[in-house]
Amino acid sequence: MFSDRVPGDLTPNRLTGAVARVRASGRAIVDLTLSNPTRAGLAYPAGLLAPLGGDEGLEYAPQPLGASAARRAVACEYRRRGFDVPVEHVALTASTSEAYGLLFKLLTNAGDEVLVPRPSYPLFDHLTRLELVVARPYDLEYHGRWSIDHASIERAWTPRTRAVLVVSPNNPTGSFITPDDLERLATLCADREAALIADEVFADYELEPGAAARAGRVPDVRRALTFSLGGLSKSVGLPQVKLGWIAVGGPAEFVADAMRRLELVCDTYLSVSTPVQAAAPALLRDGAALRAQIQSRISANWRGLHQMTSASPACRVLHAEGGWFAVVQVPRFESEDDLVVDLLESDGVLVHPGYFFDFPRESHLVMSLLPQEAAFADGVERILRRFAGRREPLS
Repeated sequence: MFSDRVPGDLTPNRLTGAVARVRASGRAIVDLTLSNPTRAGLAYPAGLLAPLGGDEGLEYAPQPLGASAARRAVACEYRRRGFDVPVEHVALTASTSEAYGLLFKLLTNAGDEVLVPRPSYPLFDHLTRLELVVARPYDLEYHGRWSIDHASIERAWTPRTRAVLVVSPNNPTGSFITPDDLERLATLCADREAALIADEVFADYELEPGAAARAGRVPDVRRALTFSLGGLSKSVGLPQVKLGWIAVGGPAEFVADAMRRLELVCDTYLSVSTPVQAAAPALLRDGAALRAQIQSRISANWRGLHQMTSASPACRVLHAEGGWFAVVQVPRFESEDDLVVDLLESDGVLVHPGYFFDFPRESHLVMSLLPQEAAFADGVERILRRFAGRREPLS
């Protein structure tokens, strides 16, 4: 009766089941998977969402690519980051996830393929499957810092490859794409008539000062057709407001054709609400205070994590440049699945196992840098206590 786009087995994984049991028991959990800024104890400015109630939201006059004022506000956001994105090259979406869906509709036929980074966020599996697209992984390698394994891209590429996805900074590795890697990908996509899709939702957040400025600048690429994705969810800490965007770049003739086709796709759905479009200029302006708080929080927790792990020789923090996640490599005395469940049930701390993100080998713990500082330090201390006195080499 049901399509294969939705998995047939929807049984919760072992960790999800353990979380439900612990919470049902009433025990407190130090949640180091928290990635929802509205639950992170940030001070949201009074009246921040008031523009959503303006009279402009009472009139429905849909524009497929989005209201002009809202698109101009997004173009201003790119200028703030040092990019010149024409307003006419911006399309609004309800979310980054929807943006992926629209682009898969624009670029692929059923059974076509897109290349996705590994490790990375597991959402790609669902997004591609729902659009009847095949996700083929390429590898990020870690040798003191993360870089793209270009040989793995060549191995993954087939005649049905239509796009390469990059996440900069990556979730969860925190690595920005380098200029050299970007140049190689842009050349490859241009030569083989594929598009480059860049998820830049975390681009405002640095863990290493100057990392964003040193990174490859996807919106500046002119050789290949590119799509840069962003949204209110991360840039100003408003995931509940539901506004994302696509900025299109590359050769003029490809951009013009892409915008005409994208307008038709967007016109079919008209999913972005009028109130949020009317409020977008004010939200992007006033939300900068939230962005500053998030940057301060993740920077403090990143420093604290390094200080705490420096006294724990059995564990190490993998190098990262941006975003709001950290990866800690720990000795493998048990499977990651056993480890994270036991950390939850015995120590009351919740983290993600590395295999959730397709890390090629164990053992890695992925944690958000967004929790309040005292809670974050408490959770990290509980984790490190487990490995105190253990000096076995990391695998």
